[in-house]
Amino acid sequence: MPITKDKFQRIDDEGIRPESNAEQILEFLVRNEDKAYTQSEIAEETGVKRGSVGPTLKRLKDRSAVEHKANYWRVSEEELVTRSSVALTSETASQYDEEEFDVEKWAEYAVDPPEYSGENE
Repeated sequence: MPITKDKFQRIDDEGIRPESNAEQILEFLVRNEDKAYTQSEIAEETGVKRGSVGPTLKRLKDRSAVEHKANYWRVSEEELVTRSSVALTSETASQYDEEEFDVEKWAEYAVDPPEYSGENE
């Protein structure tokens, strides 16, 4: 079964490092982004202990990674947009991995930094 690029990058000599409760819960919610779940459902679906789900969701909410209404939790739009942006940036960058950086071409479009006078303004 294929793994994500993110998991591939976390592989060390002994295999994939164990995922944290937060990673397990967040990955589950991302895979099911069109649904919201109760804490009990999240515990059942992820295998994370019920007593750990609530505090973990609270930390994820503090990071704006999940949203909470009534008894239901879902991945936040902010988290989904961030992940999409990272994936797009990574994919775009990988297309240029083998190319040498053209400093002269870059300099045509680069913005010169403002001059610093050394005086406090």
